[in-house]
Amino acid sequence: MRKPFAALALVLAFGAAPAFAQNAGLGKPISEADIKQWDIAILPDGTGLPPGSGTPAQGAQIYAQKCVACHAEGGKGGGAPGAGPLVGGAPLTNGIETQKTIANYYAYATTIFDYIRRGMPYTMPRSLKDDEVYALTAYILSLNKLIGENDAMDAKTLPQVKMPNRDNFIMPYPDRI
Repeated sequence: MRKPFAALALVLAFGAAPAFAQNAGLGKPISEADIKQWDIAILPDGTGLPPGSGTPAQGAQIYAQKCVACHAEGGKGGGAPGAGPLVGGAPLTNGIETQKTIANYYAYATTIFDYIRRGMPYTMPRSLKDDEVYALTAYILSLNKLIGENDAMDAKTLPQVKMPNRDNFIMPYPDRI
């Protein structure tokens, strides 16, 4: 007699629970426009890069205004704590202890664009226009001698830049790139 009564009590308790459920009243529905503002991922092959372009010369001007205070003249670092150098660095595979920089660590040039676009300048992230981000990316790539001083970067040319460390990463899922 006890088991059927316990089973009936459980069915009634859990069956009636939805009738007493309450909405927590937290948050609000998100619109497609809101999602689009934060859907800014850039893939290694360039998928997600926005329209726009920039040259190293344009990037040098922007760098002097918005980046030099932290990253120092010529991207050598030391301007602000935590803002390491953007240029140089020995290859990471030679056994010498060295600092990771854009030239010796990043596997894809599109990562530079993505990082600048999301997080720079440090005091005002996401404040740069896409053309400014392309220009800064071009400037940093040219400082590292990875592109020429007159090479413009855009959604087509940026993914074509071969970074020195591209083949030194072990990709756990290479078919996803």
